[in-house]
Amino acid sequence: MTSSTTPRAYDLWGVPFDGGSTLGRPGSRYAPARIRESLGWITQRIQGDEVYSLESNSVHVLRADMIDDRGNAELQEHDLEASLRNCSQVVSESLGRGRVPIVLGGDDSLLFPVARGMHDALGGRIGIIHFDAHLDLLDSNPHQGRFSQSSGMRRSLELDRIGPADCIQVASRHFNFPSSGAFKHDHGLAHITAREFQSLGPAEAARQILDHVSGADHLFLSFDIDAIDPAFAPGSGAHEPGGLTSGEALEVVRLLAPHCEALAITEVNPMVDLADATSTLAAYLLFHFAVFGSHGAVPQVSGDTAAVEAAP
Repeated sequence: MTSSTTPRAYDLWGVPFDGGSTLGRPGSRYAPARIRESLGWITQRIQGDEVYSLESNSVHVLRADMIDDRGNAELQEHDLEASLRNCSQVVSESLGRGRVPIVLGGDDSLLFPVARGMHDALGGRIGIIHFDAHLDLLDSNPHQGRFSQSSGMRRSLELDRIGPADCIQVASRHFNFPSSGAFKHDHGLAHITAREFQSLGPAEAARQILDHVSGADHLFLSFDIDAIDPAFAPGSGAHEPGGLTSGEALEVVRLLAPHCEALAITEVNPMVDLADATSTLAAYLLFHFAVFGSHGAVPQVSGDTAAVEAAP
């Protein structure tokens, strides 16, 4: 996992693609533009490369190029696999420049190409911290194919250096395909349900997450906005009640950010949002990730991981 004394810099990439939205509501193609607008509301408070955080009660010194908006990845809207390849390429490009990619989807079919872009650019074991109400472990079916929003984690785990032992799913809840449940249990893929997360609180949940993925050399934080309860994130591709609060999500992203070398925020859907509440929350998630992750990781203390559930 990453450790740095030099402040890290970030590349912001939009991937306005929802061609993998085979379930739920399409419309996440409009999210990158709306999240960027909301980000401007936050970044206007930067003065002379500094910003004051009320949570830490301190002034954070930022790089002048902390967030470089690289525009949108080139897409072929009617060619899902070509669009996913282009997403992988921009992620690899940013990592090759020594910068941390932040990808704004788009639907959650983008989980796989971001993971693949990391896998192509970096050596060693790649771990995924996957915030999502759903498992995304579907192999294939006639309606959705192999690369839809329901298959991103399954495809990622087929890459050579991404294994279940280095991955964890967080905020999952309710019901899913029996075949996905069987795959999860057969491969020992760990999870912390939304209910367990709420019982633990963000600090303890973050500690257990990091302890579980401590064997990975590099970490990817994948955040489907439906990990958050629809009361706080109404503009999502699917509504699953019982999710995280906005405050819990912001705090856990703050705690995980120093350890992660890529972030994807997916499934924000402005077409069903309420007064840009979800786009604004997504902008705050990415800004927390950038500000609080700018100096990389510090050593973590391992401990009991009783709430992390993995199949035997």
